[in-house]
Amino acid sequence: MPLSLVALMMTSPVAAVAPAEPAMPRPAAILAQTRRVADWQLANRTNWAAMPAARKSVRDARDWQQATFWVALTELAGRDRSYAKPLLDLGRAEEWRMGDRPYHADDQLIGQAWLWAAQNGGGKQAAAPVRAYFDHLLANRPTIGLEFIPVAPGKGTSTCTDRWCWCDALFMAPPTMLRFAKTTGDKRYADFVHEEWKAATDYLFDPSENLYFRDSRFFDMRDAKGRKLFWSRGNGWVMGGLVRVLQVLDRQDPQRPYYESLFRKMAARLVTLQKADGYWPASLLDNDPGTPPESSGTAFFTYAFAWGVDNGLLDRRIYEPAAVRGWHALQGAVQPDGMLGWVQQVGDRPDSVSAKETQFYGSGGYLLAGTAMYDLSKKRIKR
Repeated sequence: MPLSLVALMMTSPVAAVAPAEPAMPRPAAILAQTRRVADWQLANRTNWAAMPAARKSVRDARDWQQATFWVALTELAGRDRSYAKPLLDLGRAEEWRMGDRPYHADDQLIGQAWLWAAQNGGGKQAAAPVRAYFDHLLANRPTIGLEFIPVAPGKGTSTCTDRWCWCDALFMAPPTMLRFAKTTGDKRYADFVHEEWKAATDYLFDPSENLYFRDSRFFDMRDAKGRKLFWSRGNGWVMGGLVRVLQVLDRQDPQRPYYESLFRKMAARLVTLQKADGYWPASLLDNDPGTPPESSGTAFFTYAFAWGVDNGLLDRRIYEPAAVRGWHALQGAVQPDGMLGWVQQVGDRPDSVSAKETQFYGSGGYLLAGTAMYDLSKKRIKR
């Protein structure tokens, strides 16, 4: 983060931004870059060699690893209708099913793609399994605690994941349920989201840093220099989830100020943690020089900043340059064939990254960033 921007954040929100910022790219260029990554991922759906740490479940299109990409593709399809066909083809092949676990947030994410399809050529049958899934959830609501106790030593799973006890879940489940609540007009689904989101936030949010711990195992964990561990992609999931919640809530919804406040608090902290090269480090408080690029967290933060500026929630003078820097950084992660590299592999904390490693969720984050940047650039150019 350039010192000039830090000074800007500490003084006046209307002061001038430092010179020599990268220029806002043209909308056509952004869309072309976004299509390129989408096309590579669609053509390499079974290229497992590029995803060495992917769980076997990645082969299931309904799993969160793939579902992130498919949900993001709905946004691209909204700007280029040619991308609707692979989504509709996938849904029909999967018979519009949700994931197999009845409570796990990861198995609810794909529902966002099915709800989009129901309104874009898939018909009412596309939403039927979503209704059955959430009706079962409401009728059998889990009441377990949120402490993350691994089911076996060294394993990153816990029985608490029947609720939203890890911050990634806030991207996976709440926007899906809120979209369904809006589709049906049934307030029960929205009430569930607001209650569970606040419970997760009360537990996982660190108000001294305005960031989320990934789960309770990280409350007292520190790195070699004594810094708290706030995972970039984990907080990226939350920021992406906040965007997708705010997209659904009406302006007059009494719950909306809560999410807007949280979104602004996190954004104000995150903008100070962006590196001079435009990336965010895998461990957000790791400001050591030479930290490697990491594209998945950076993509989600770029998405959130671009959307927040475009929708009047974030100060353009501060956050638009940060979004542009993030987008330019992401272009450096795209390999010559269109693969998005520098994606940290599946995990639950900061880890090593490589230019030659990707994941569906990395491509998904890139598509979300690209579509939000495209919208922002279109309005910017018109002005």
